[in-house]
Amino acid sequence: MIRQSVRQLARQKSTITRRKIYSPKKEKEIETLKKEEAVRFATLGGLEEVGRNMMFFEYEDEIVVLDAGLQFPEEATPGIDYIIPNVTYLEERKNKVKAIIITHGHYDHIGAIPYIMDKLGNPPLFTAAMTKEIILRRQEDFPKAPKINFEVVKAGDIRQLSKNFKAEFFGVTHNIPDGVGIILETPVGKMVHGGEFKFDYDNEGRPKNLDVWEKIGKQKIHTLLLESTGAEEPGYSISERVVEQEIEKLFKKAGGRIIVGTFASLLDRIAEIIKIAEKMNKKVAISGLSMKTNVQIARNLNFMKVKKDTIIPLEEIHKYRDDKLVILCTGAQGEPNASLMKIVNGEHRNIRIKKGDTVILSSSIVPGNERSVQILKDDFSRQGALVYHYKMIDIHSSGHAPQEELKAVVRMIKPRFVVPIHGYYFMRWRNAQNAQEAIGLKPEETILIDNGQIVLLTKDSAKITSENIPAFYVMVDGLGVGDVGEIVLRDRRVLAQEGMVVVIATLDRRTGQFLKNPDIISRGFIHLRESKDFVEDLRKYIRALVARIPRHQQIDTDYLKSLIRDQIGQFLYNKTKRRPMILPVVIIV
Repeated sequence: MIRQSVRQLARQKSTITRRKIYSPKKEKEIETLKKEEAVRFATLGGLEEVGRNMMFFEYEDEIVVLDAGLQFPEEATPGIDYIIPNVTYLEERKNKVKAIIITHGHYDHIGAIPYIMDKLGNPPLFTAAMTKEIILRRQEDFPKAPKINFEVVKAGDIRQLSKNFKAEFFGVTHNIPDGVGIILETPVGKMVHGGEFKFDYDNEGRPKNLDVWEKIGKQKIHTLLLESTGAEEPGYSISERVVEQEIEKLFKKAGGRIIVGTFASLLDRIAEIIKIAEKMNKKVAISGLSMKTNVQIARNLNFMKVKKDTIIPLEEIHKYRDDKLVILCTGAQGEPNASLMKIVNGEHRNIRIKKGDTVILSSSIVPGNERSVQILKDDFSRQGALVYHYKMIDIHSSGHAPQEELKAVVRMIKPRFVVPIHGYYFMRWRNAQNAQEAIGLKPEETILIDNGQIVLLTKDSAKITSENIPAFYVMVDGLGVGDVGEIVLRDRRVLAQEGMVVVIATLDRRTGQFLKNPDIISRGFIHLRESKDFVEDLRKYIRALVARIPRHQQIDTDYLKSLIRDQIGQFLYNKTKRRPMILPVVIIV
């Protein structure tokens, strides 16, 4: 995983170098652009990773942006809070940015907004009511960010975004309310971004609301941007009705408290869980600020209808019998500071696990979180809880369409071209294969691009150009945005993998001799108390190294630091086959 991510960062770095080269081929493409009406399309994130979703369409002096999300850190980005898209290309053309459209309220689609709006000239932001409220709550953490100019839309609305771009919005089923897709009318044809979606099913297992997609298919769609998150998964989605039935069975079987862990953004699921609790005359407490906030937003907008006395303060759960309590929690991915981990570690202020508690993990495991989720399940079980997760019974359904649903959408829309979006290359390649199988598209009609590549869309074609724009990682670390680069990350990776050794040399200014034995500090390399002989050998080596410097020579601290770093590094490698970071400190007295 680390090697793959390092290669990705290196490839992104090489992209920066490539884009400076102005070739005759590029010149010819630009001449073609001048002669033939064309729209440019590119992504700044979301392709080559899961998250950081952001893309745009450009025509003459107008740009329309879709989504502005963040990506959570990975093994190759230690210590980073999250990663956001690089908006350098758009910042240089901010007078052209006419609108930003947000498809739904997940952080991988809204998380970058506080960091980029000012850079883009604070253009109007088009989104649905629920998403607007989630964005506004997040903006409260950024008091210096500009006030957002919202344009609230709903399914069926048509908005003129600029002289040459017009958007029609349609509703999609995801796992958060008020998600939208977009039909973008451009000078070369209609482009469809389906948002993130899955099919919803009625009690008889029949898909609902297919007429939306069929209606779009009658509009002669030029290009379909099709999400790829579920493209590797065969078959159809598990119906939310099935999930609700299975959760209700567990509720009926439970003899004590019920603790449900899920994503704070899975509001449709949370609403159904609350309904089941009401049906069984149970009270609901919520643990986790993000979940409390989202539930309140959903209630304010009437997306969630809850009886007056159903939800109780977490501090009052001791007033009710265990078999009358349902506790909704964040942290089903094993996040260290989330509610479930605090509960299982005995650190939660209000909740301690009791033997006979039922713990339901109603979410799938995000890749990379397998170990932390396993620890969560193990520790709950050790304390006597009955644990259920989605691999045991159908208590979770993904919000992303699997293969057969993706194929069905392609068949209903019948686009001339498909651009797979959202996901690693293999996911998008699989999605391209799905589209080819669905309606017989040729490989050149399913466009596979990476972040930063430009697709030129004319009335009769969709071609990848040789141009690249900046799309490399911008990392947010504390208050710093973009100030952590590859060199800093490389140092962090070395520290994480090999540790650090600090060598403190205190020398006499006149004689150049040690005034005291060299001090050795080790962090993440060896335990000094258990390696006394090794440390003593290291001290002798350092003393011998300094002794080789001629006494008549004035001490050059920079030279001495470099000498210690290189020689001690080689000494430690010869002894241990490891390369810790060497930090020399030279004190001249």
